[in-house]
Amino acid sequence: MAYPGYGGAFGNFGGQIPGMQLQMGHPMPGPNVFAGGYPGYVAYSDSYPPADDSMWSFFTAVAGQDGEVDAEELQRCLTQSGISGTYAPFSLETCRIMIAMLDRDYTGKMGFSEFKELWAALNAWKQNFMAIDQDQSGTVEHHELSQAITLMGYRLSPQTLAAIVKRYSKNGRIFFDDYVACCVKLRALTDFFRRRDHLQQGIVNFLYEDFLQGTMTI
Repeated sequence: MAYPGYGGAFGNFGGQIPGMQLQMGHPMPGPNVFAGGYPGYVAYSDSYPPADDSMWSFFTAVAGQDGEVDAEELQRCLTQSGISGTYAPFSLETCRIMIAMLDRDYTGKMGFSEFKELWAALNAWKQNFMAIDQDQSGTVEHHELSQAITLMGYRLSPQTLAAIVKRYSKNGRIFFDDYVACCVKLRALTDFFRRRDHLQQGIVNFLYEDFLQGTMTI
């Protein structure tokens, strides 16, 4: 059963934006890719030997002795890598929620395998943003963000889409950093909900503290 509203690791772009590919050469996942019953979800393939990986250089330049990065180190790493392109570098808060999205052992840090998964997701989100930012203004409008969310495979009500747009817009526009923060939040919250939706029906009963612990760490 396909899970309602789930956009997956990168988003369900297949067939919507022809020819789009990740910068690392991985094709965008299409709508027929399934893992655990959730459309659009593709786990990152750990197939790059560290010695030959340019990402490894960016990562190790800021990683501590434990081989992991915290939010401030991740911010420096992503800024130095230039992944934002012509857009403004990611804010510290966005880097915090990036780590939370993939922090499966709850250390508040990110290892290299998680960093590569994040890198692939960021590339996909960036390509999507560039596709809808047709005037290259560095921002998108409300309706364009709603379209992007739909393209990522989320099936949300107009009321929910309006709430998301209101949360991430500034003076009627959505900047790249806020767009990525929105994508990260959608994926992390959906993952949090999905893990508790054992019957995959879109309905979950939460204990109050379970809800607080889950959402406050994202």
